[in-house]
Amino acid sequence: MIKTKIIAIMTALSVVATAQIENPFLKPYKTPHQTIPFSEIKTEYYLPSFDAAMKEQIKEIDAIVNNAEAPTFTNTIVALERSGLFLNKVSSPFYNLLSSETSDELQTIAETISPIMSEHSNYIQLNDKLFAKVKAVYEQKGNLKLSAEDQMLLKNTYDGFADNGANLSETDKAIYRELSKDLSMLTLQYGQNVLKETNKYSLLITDIALLKGLPQDVLDMLAANAKKAGKEGWLLNLKTTTIVPLMKYADNRDLRRELYMANTTKCMIGGEFDNRETVKKIANTRLKIANLLGHKSYADYELVHRMAENKENVYELHSKLLEAYKPAAQTEYADVQEYANKNGAYFTLQPWDWSYYSEKLKDEKYALNDEMLKPYFELENVKKGVFGLATRLYGITFTKNTKIPVYHSEVDAYDVMDENGKFIAVLYTDFHPRDGKRSGAWMNEFKAQWMIGKVDSRPQITIVMNFTRPTETKPALLTFDEVTTFLHEFGHALHGMLTKCTYESLSGTNVYRDFVELPSQIMENWASEKEFMDGFAVHYQTGEKIPAELIQKIKASENFNVAYLCMRQLGFSYLDMAWHTIETPFDGDAINYEKQAMAPTQILPIVPNTAMSPTFSHIFSGGYAAGYYSYKWAEVLDADAYSLFSKKGIFDKKTATSFRQNILMKGGTEHPMTLYKRFRGQEPTIDALLIRNGIK
Repeated sequence: MIKTKIIAIMTALSVVATAQIENPFLKPYKTPHQTIPFSEIKTEYYLPSFDAAMKEQIKEIDAIVNNAEAPTFTNTIVALERSGLFLNKVSSPFYNLLSSETSDELQTIAETISPIMSEHSNYIQLNDKLFAKVKAVYEQKGNLKLSAEDQMLLKNTYDGFADNGANLSETDKAIYRELSKDLSMLTLQYGQNVLKETNKYSLLITDIALLKGLPQDVLDMLAANAKKAGKEGWLLNLKTTTIVPLMKYADNRDLRRELYMANTTKCMIGGEFDNRETVKKIANTRLKIANLLGHKSYADYELVHRMAENKENVYELHSKLLEAYKPAAQTEYADVQEYANKNGAYFTLQPWDWSYYSEKLKDEKYALNDEMLKPYFELENVKKGVFGLATRLYGITFTKNTKIPVYHSEVDAYDVMDENGKFIAVLYTDFHPRDGKRSGAWMNEFKAQWMIGKVDSRPQITIVMNFTRPTETKPALLTFDEVTTFLHEFGHALHGMLTKCTYESLSGTNVYRDFVELPSQIMENWASEKEFMDGFAVHYQTGEKIPAELIQKIKASENFNVAYLCMRQLGFSYLDMAWHTIETPFDGDAINYEKQAMAPTQILPIVPNTAMSPTFSHIFSGGYAAGYYSYKWAEVLDADAYSLFSKKGIFDKKTATSFRQNILMKGGTEHPMTLYKRFRGQEPTIDALLIRNGIK
């Protein structure tokens, strides 16, 4: 019945007139490395291409089901793994562009295709005959002579069916289909609301005196915003490149408060983009799915396939960090409050004051601020430094290839070659904010890596950020935090590019959520190393190398307010767990519930009628539901792992080779703790993190 329904829906979509000879999805790409020919892909091609691709995968699934031979690892598990290549070819550019270069047309298509994709997924995951074949192979696993990677694929395939309702009754399967379709639409709508609400806000300033304290390059950026909008003055928005410097540098407290309130009341003050009810619907829908599959909460459902294994272990990590860091965070707050009082701020510091006075105290203690460092972090030089780090560690090189099509003029594409000059990946870089790009920074893939026989199909990776733009008078100059963010996302990219696995579903970053941040967060450790910075950090005007004393100041200030930052991250994790450990449907006030959830980690005063839940995209429209703790979990891993580099040498080839071979190349082919211990020789402890942060 479901198959008939899918085909009927897709057939209706096929009326979109697209000549097959024109549609690039329907023929091999003739681009370098068969990269996506973005300029040839018209928006109207997506729906009929999704239609054709889903039909093709249904045929592939039916061929597995109708195979008269006894089910084997090859004819069932591997055949299922290899199905859907055409669908990946269509969905990969679509969903990447939906985040990095969206439009009203793409969002409309997403709303149309989302329930159909859910139906399509359900046709596979809830297919009784297909699951019977998968189960038959799984039950033979003790007798099959499989490699570690084959064993993981078999386990993941079986678990994928079981976790998505394959063992349910027919009645419950029907319920599951509706719930999964509802959840898909809710998370899509949530993310679109956040983007639209962010883009909707602007504040035009015509008196420059109101912007006193802002650095000149920030003023230039705001003036460019106004000019682009056809206005005179300085145009403020809610993008990170405006919010962060405004909170740090604007002397005008009322202006800081206005932007803070605008940013923290997004999607919660009524109107078409209000997400408060959507938050509850998402949490309750996830709970229903978890209950249907035999779990008390969504966290119980999710954490089965995580290093943490269960919510008790997540809360144990929370408790250890809270106990270790909260006293220090309270002291940090008192220090900033005392500094503010001494400098004429006779009031209790509010959240819109924190960055402003923290920055001034940091400047006083260490004689260091972003404006002193930015001239040494010109984007092109930082790019050379980050790429050069990969060359020193892993021998890989990056060459810009202008023949590779890109989806926006600001995007660059690179051929990535190994130490022997062999092609290993394409890397796309996209650095600056646009209205069509969601906020934040992320890595993704346009094509994953896989192998068939001796053919190693190499990956196409993208890193997307929202860094400060160049102005009419200056190139793009990064803050130290932006340099660190670049290294973080580049670490994910290395995980995606250096992988060498047989199966796409196990390659690259397809690992446990609480392991995926290790390759990214370990890269941040190099940011403040003198040996690293000496290789690229020069003044963009004079060419002068960054002074050693500045690097020493960066090192000295690394742990400034580190405990407060830990409490902030813990607060997000507590909130995530609160929404995903509910065991009965939530029908209370979402904002009050948030305040209660985050209370143990609260350091700054609570501001009424503000909230994070309505815009917490990581957990409500991203992949981090019941998984935000992963950042702190992986921080324990990265501190422990980097301590080996510190001991052996930060460019030690032997250590880097071990990390590459045991972590970066292996993807999800084995349990992450097995991989980690193979690299490190031991299980991680929290001690390295406490020592690095000066807590222990």
